[in-house]
Amino acid sequence: MTPQARLSAAIDVLDRILAGAVVEQALTNWGRASRFAGSGDRAGVRDLVFDALRCKRSYAALGGALTGRGLVLGGLRDRGLDPAEWFSGEGHAPSVLTDADAGFTPAGTVALDCPEWLAGPLQTALGDDFTAVMQALRHRAPVFLRVNLAKATVAVAIEALAAEGILCKLNQLAKTALEVTENARKIQNSQAYLSGLVELQDAASQAVIAALPLADGQRVLDYCSGGGGKALAMAAQAPVTLVAHDVDPRRMRDIPARAARAGAKITVVETAALGKGYDVILTDVPCSGSGSWRRDPQGKWALTEARLTALCQIQAQILDSVAGLLAPNGTLAYATCSMLNAENEDQITAFLARHPGWSNPLQRRFSPLQGADGFFVALLTRDV
Repeated sequence: MTPQARLSAAIDVLDRILAGAVVEQALTNWGRASRFAGSGDRAGVRDLVFDALRCKRSYAALGGALTGRGLVLGGLRDRGLDPAEWFSGEGHAPSVLTDADAGFTPAGTVALDCPEWLAGPLQTALGDDFTAVMQALRHRAPVFLRVNLAKATVAVAIEALAAEGILCKLNQLAKTALEVTENARKIQNSQAYLSGLVELQDAASQAVIAALPLADGQRVLDYCSGGGGKALAMAAQAPVTLVAHDVDPRRMRDIPARAARAGAKITVVETAALGKGYDVILTDVPCSGSGSWRRDPQGKWALTEARLTALCQIQAQILDSVAGLLAPNGTLAYATCSMLNAENEDQITAFLARHPGWSNPLQRRFSPLQGADGFFVALLTRDV
C-alpha cells in the first residue's frame, strides 16, 4: 500500500469507530477485508488510527470535522505536513481538499485532548503537572517488558532479546522493567517471550507489585486478576501460594497457559471457593483507566460522569468485601491505573472512615511523566 492508501484505510476504520465500533474489531474487520495489506500496512494503519484517537479533539479541530477524514487531515497538519500532497485523489489517495476541510488551531483543553468535563478533576489531581501529563498522553506509550526473575536475570534477558534484534534499556521504576527501544513488534514471536523469560507489562504496573510486602510461604490473593499479569509478577517476586480470582472467570482463561510458560503455579478460583486468611490481597480494581489512555484512547472519550460514579461505587464495594478475607497482620493492597483523586486518595480516606482500626502505611502515585502509565497503589493494614 502507498502511504496515501494507508490514509484512506485509516479514514475508513475511523469512520466505523466514530459510528460505534470497537477499535480492535474495526481494525480486524478492515484487515480481513483487505487481504492485499501486508503486515507493515496493517501496522501503519493501526498507528494512524490510534494516533487519531489519542488526539481526537485537536485533530478534529485542525481537520475541520469530527470524521475519519477530518482526523487524518488534522494529524497531517499537526505533524507540519502539507495535506495537499497526501489528499491528491490519485490512485487510492483521499480526495482533494475543499473549503469544507478548513480547520483551526486548537487551544486550551482542546489542544491537550482532554475531555472538557474531566479537566477540573485532573487539574486538581495533577497540579502543576497537568499540562505536561496531558501532552504525554497524546503520544504513543512505550513498550515495557518484565523480566521473569524465576527464569533469568535481567542481564540474561537483555542478551536473549538482543540476539533476536529486540533492544531494551533499564527503567528506573522497577528492577525488572525493560523499555523496548527497537523492534517491539517482534516480541510476541521471540524465543525470549515464548520461553517465559519476559512478559509484556507496564513499568508502573511492575512497580505496584514491587511495593507489596511479599514473603516466602504467604497465601496471596489477586482478587481482580483479569488476564493475570500482576499475578505472574507476584509469583516471580517470591515463592508464595498464589490464588487468582475475577468476578468474570472468562477473563482468566489465559492464566494457566501464561503460568505454565512462566514456570509459575497459580490456582484459579471462582468467588464461592475463595476462602479466607490471606496474608496479602491485591485489588487492582476496575477504574477509569485515565493513567493508561495512551493504550486505550477510545476509553478516554467513552468515559462519562455516570460511569465514573459507578466505578467509584464498585471500588468501594470491592474494598469492603475483601477486607474480611485478610489474615491478622495481613496487607490489603488497592491499585488503579487512574490519575483521579476520586478513585485513589479519596477511596482510601473513605475506607478508613468506614473501617476504624485500619491504617494506611503507604500510598504512592506513578506519573506518565516517569515514562510509564499513571498508577496508584495504597497498602492497608488492620491494627492489632
